[in-house]
Amino acid sequence: MNEKSGQASTTTFGRGTVRAVPDLIRVTLSVESRARTVAAAYGRAGERVSRVVAALRAAGVRDADLATSGLSVRTETVYTDKGRNEIAGYLASTGLSIALREDTGTDPAETVAAAVTAGGDDVRLGGLTRAVADPEPLLARARDAAFDDALAKARQYAARAGVRLGAVLQITEDTAPPPRAYDISADSGNAPMLMARGSSPVPVVPGETEVGASVRVTWALE
Repeated sequence: MNEKSGQASTTTFGRGTVRAVPDLIRVTLSVESRARTVAAAYGRAGERVSRVVAALRAAGVRDADLATSGLSVRTETVYTDKGRNEIAGYLASTGLSIALREDTGTDPAETVAAAVTAGGDDVRLGGLTRAVADPEPLLARARDAAFDDALAKARQYAARAGVRLGAVLQITEDTAPPPRAYDISADSGNAPMLMARGSSPVPVVPGETEVGASVRVTWALE
């Protein structure tokens, strides 16, 4: 019942989904370099990242699709027989986010393998996520499907109640982000994966990804 006018109304929720083959793959990797001194660890990390970036560029990845993050240097300690912690060395680390687009012609498996080979044992592969570069057309179709779903439910309830649907009084889209899916990582714990120098390409199968929309619609009842 509409509180303002006293008009009878009904509210239903609709859900619509559209499936598509992803044309964008996002890869996250990091470089972790150990050395006896801060300068050596920092310098080794910089050199390894430069190699990885050069390999990615050679594979056809554009600069706009590369981003570094999380630069840090920390001490590594060991517990000695003397009953205290002593500095054993330093660990320099940084992250790299890579977008692999279908329209660039890059092969995801070959590109990731090239990056891993270039960085050697200092490279950790954090995960891979498949996505659609331009989801708006898919979202438009999902919204249509969501509204149709809500409308079908409302018509069913109105028919059972012996009334007719009137004008739409309110439409609210559920803007909550969908759960992350189709992530591929080292294991179920999402731990970084150590990659050895000279790695062979691991096949990357695109499969399908899902774009969804949810809507809440209120109709007047006549």
